[in-house]
Amino acid sequence: MQELEVFLNEQVIIDTKSSYLFIGNLQKIGDFFLTMTDVDVHDQNDFSKTKEIYVMEAAKYGIKINRKSVNIVKAEMISISLLSDIVKY
Repeated sequence: MQELEVFLNEQVIIDTKSSYLFIGNLQKIGDFFLTMTDVDVHDQNDFSKTKEIYVMEAAKYGIKINRKSVNIVKAEMISISLLSDIVKY
């Protein structure tokens, strides 16, 4: 859990094992769930853009918030990054 604490209260991107991508503020790290607020829950199956392009656009233009809050199962997470670490094109 300590390795995730650097992401607390920051805008992050969480990529999952599924087609879902989460972009928002990481508010809480629990034993089994991550809690995010002001979140863009993005289902890649609904769009023709790649996850990488979608993330770059979020970094450039801002988060398209569609959820006030969401809990994500930690075991489903593949990666987490700061939104500010995304290279803008």
